[in-house]
Amino acid sequence: MTIVGQRATEATAELPANFLWGVATSAYQIEGAVAEDGRTPSIWDTFCRVPGAVIRQENGDVACDHYHRMPQDVELIAGLGVDSYRFSISWPRVQPGGRGPVNAKGLDFYSRLVDELLDKGVKPWVTLYHWDLPQELEDAGGWPERDTAYRFAEYAGLVHEGLGDRVNTWTTLNEPWCSAMLGYDQGKHAPGIQNFGASMRAVHHLLLGHGLAGQALRSAAAEPIELGITLNMGSAKPASDRPEDVDAARRADGLGTRIYLDPLVKGHYPEDVVADLEARGAVLPIEPGDLEIISTPLDVLGVNYYSSHVFEGGAEPHEPVAVSQNLPVTAMDWEIVPQGFTDLLVRISKDYPGLPMVITENGAAFDDEADENGLVEDDDRLSYISDHIAAVGSAVAQGADVRGYFAWSLMDNFEWAYGYDKRFGIVRVDYDTQVRTLKRSAEWYRDTIKSTREQ
Repeated sequence: MTIVGQRATEATAELPANFLWGVATSAYQIEGAVAEDGRTPSIWDTFCRVPGAVIRQENGDVACDHYHRMPQDVELIAGLGVDSYRFSISWPRVQPGGRGPVNAKGLDFYSRLVDELLDKGVKPWVTLYHWDLPQELEDAGGWPERDTAYRFAEYAGLVHEGLGDRVNTWTTLNEPWCSAMLGYDQGKHAPGIQNFGASMRAVHHLLLGHGLAGQALRSAAAEPIELGITLNMGSAKPASDRPEDVDAARRADGLGTRIYLDPLVKGHYPEDVVADLEARGAVLPIEPGDLEIISTPLDVLGVNYYSSHVFEGGAEPHEPVAVSQNLPVTAMDWEIVPQGFTDLLVRISKDYPGLPMVITENGAAFDDEADENGLVEDDDRLSYISDHIAAVGSAVAQGADVRGYFAWSLMDNFEWAYGYDKRFGIVRVDYDTQVRTLKRSAEWYRDTIKSTREQ
């Protein structure tokens, strides 16, 4: 057996035979065609035009041109032998402006995508929101405003009306932490606002939107659906046993994980987090009945994992500081911590029992170098993916209910504020020619999936 083959065997040894394998993308990062067939601007179209917001003021106007190359991209996906493809719907493509009737041409693109996938034996895994809020809704206040949650539920119903006869698995939101914290607190993502109070209102309304959309989807479905939400999480540990470091890790975990999972699963916000927020003058705008809506039962929890952190107390008690663990890093300068992945999955299974998990994103950006044929010998990415699949297997062996893994990303794409500088794809995209080339990691992933089915 080759070293690569041995790595595949070791990585998948603990995974069940019916484990789901997939690849993932998001609409704004790959589609392009931002002004075609009735699509209106999203907050990312606007943010990309703000000087200094995105490297070289790059944007998703063309991206990977997936909107025009979708059938060929589905062929590529099917060739990898995956069971499922996770993609997101562009809200302003389906419902321009975030209000009113469906845009038939926009929804038809996703209908054709679903048909192409099913024709190739690939299960569509739909994410309704991957950060591309219609600009008109942001102009009306965005996620800090309660009305946006109701607009999201209406949009979810429109998408289900067009795709619900063929799509069974529905993820409402991708990474609400990023939408709330990077978008409304840190200002690093669209819409670029820096207001902690607004970010906490956004947290609650994102979760309320999830619950309302989940109820809308279930009520409209003729058959039972798989309802989920995707959270980005990691393990938060204190740098020492000093009280300020222990408290810093608690705070980081509170705002990174528990503020989402507790209301989603347990029907209430964590008391310590609420107290921390009140001390900072921030209030979660909870109205009667909200938590019952937010805790609409989940069928699957999507887990996005990239790294874990060690924290120490900062100058202010509410500012946990992540400190180096002296580990190798990716091109994003994120430390590579597979053990943190195992710890996270085991912790979720213990703290939130009975909640099946699927890894909806995991992968890494590295500084790829292509040869004259466009081939990338990305052993660093291959090692990252295989080590993290093995970490999932270790969690499964310890009792975590993990049922699938989606590699992020299918292809190189627009990486938000980093523009096109960071490449996460297992497939290389030449942005000048739009030629796709399987990297060595894609070949390994394809062969690994095949080998698991032959065991």
